[in-house]
Amino acid sequence: MSSSKHSSELRRLALSVLQPGFVGTEAPDWILRDIGDGLASVVLFSRNIVSTEQVARLTAQLRAENPDLIVAIDEEAGDVTRIESATGSSRPGNFALGTVDDAELTEAVAADLGRQLRTAGVSLDYAPSADVNSNPDNPIIGVRSFGSDPDVVSRHTAAWVRGLQSSGVAACAKHFPGHGDVAVDSHHDLPSYPAGRDEIAAQALPPFRAAVAAGVRAVMSGHLLVPAYDPGLPATLSRTILHGLLREELGFDGLVVSDAIEMGAVTRRHGIDGATVKAVAAGVDAVCVGGESAEEATVALLAKALTAAVTGGELPEERLAEAAVRVREFARWSAGLRAAGSAGEPAGDGIGHVAARRAVRLTGAARAALPLTAAPHVVELAPVTNMAIGKETPWGVAEPLRERLPGTTSVRVRGQELEEGTVALESCALAPAAGRPLVIVARDAARHAWMSRAVTGLTAARPDAIVVEMGLPGTTPTAAAQVFTHGASAASGVAAAEVLTDGSAG
Repeated sequence: MSSSKHSSELRRLALSVLQPGFVGTEAPDWILRDIGDGLASVVLFSRNIVSTEQVARLTAQLRAENPDLIVAIDEEAGDVTRIESATGSSRPGNFALGTVDDAELTEAVAADLGRQLRTAGVSLDYAPSADVNSNPDNPIIGVRSFGSDPDVVSRHTAAWVRGLQSSGVAACAKHFPGHGDVAVDSHHDLPSYPAGRDEIAAQALPPFRAAVAAGVRAVMSGHLLVPAYDPGLPATLSRTILHGLLREELGFDGLVVSDAIEMGAVTRRHGIDGATVKAVAAGVDAVCVGGESAEEATVALLAKALTAAVTGGELPEERLAEAAVRVREFARWSAGLRAAGSAGEPAGDGIGHVAARRAVRLTGAARAALPLTAAPHVVELAPVTNMAIGKETPWGVAEPLRERLPGTTSVRVRGQELEEGTVALESCALAPAAGRPLVIVARDAARHAWMSRAVTGLTAARPDAIVVEMGLPGTTPTAAAQVFTHGASAASGVAAAEVLTDGSAG
């Protein structure tokens, strides 16, 4: 083979193992050209989405270049939604489903989401999160997990995989070998999971085993250090973890996808190009890129880095070719799955609403205080969310309450505003609530000291206030009436508003 032909073939192989994002609601010319040159996958984010119908036109435009193109999306439902980023998810997230603990309900919610994604032309969903949220201070997983019990998480991971795939969309269990017991956000830096192998086997691995048993054909690696297996390299870059643990011990023979390769956990030390080469060398078959770096130049850089690594001896050509084969096999399988998926429109707010309502829990004091009969003042305490949650995604209880109790007023307060003194709870929260009900909405109050202090101060001033916690319940120091939604999706906000106005839950 001539050197130019070999170089061209290497570039096709390199493009085939990338899963890039792009900007726009129509396919840019460079993406279409790269698909023609061998790009086998793309990933969609909220910036690509206006409606299901528009996404269907976009995916049809992309697949005109390659009918088997893998179109991925990072859609977990709940707090992390792309397909409904502008409105908030009409389905609750994992923690709410784990709280209800009805595997048939979880399967039905996932199947409903799958029908919407399939209608839009999506073939791979980077979900479910199979992480066991065993560390309550975890800044990145939290309500994205089905819970802190490995048995519960395993049961619902399997149900979610079955439900989604019954609708014709491939699932992807993440973040292997488990991102639940960390205290650092891997978007910014490298977290460490210091447990021993026995603890990892008992705590983190069962949901991934359950996903494999349920037929999952894609697993996403996590950007975290697991010293019990590899003291030097994060899971995404570790052959010991991806090959030894995932493939040999768990028996997984499907597609290994990296978490977003531009995340700080791997790029701080290796750069985006170096991390990509090391990931493929370690056993990653498809490199997700483009949540942040969505330019043509990034794809060109990574394709060039992979081909240079092969010619320079850093990356065996056989490993790159093996990854490309796995991508092609997955593309064919997912295209068949899509063709065979159950028909029908998603139920919209039907099953999602049922699930969100079933996940709401009340304390005894809340049962005694409800229902609200007068329009309340609502104070929403807003944390800085992690990068997995879209900044544009609405959440809260004030809007759905206003629909049910006209005259409801509200204010949203951020920790920085309280710390800087630009906002005072006395004037924005207590004064407007004089002579009327006060509803305080929190989101992970137990994880945010400022929020916990605000809840404590407000309930001390107004012992009759009702606190709605939309994150992990935790233990906030208040005896006030409390409502727990176990997630901040739009569906959960509506469910909370209904409970506040009719007084029943669960």
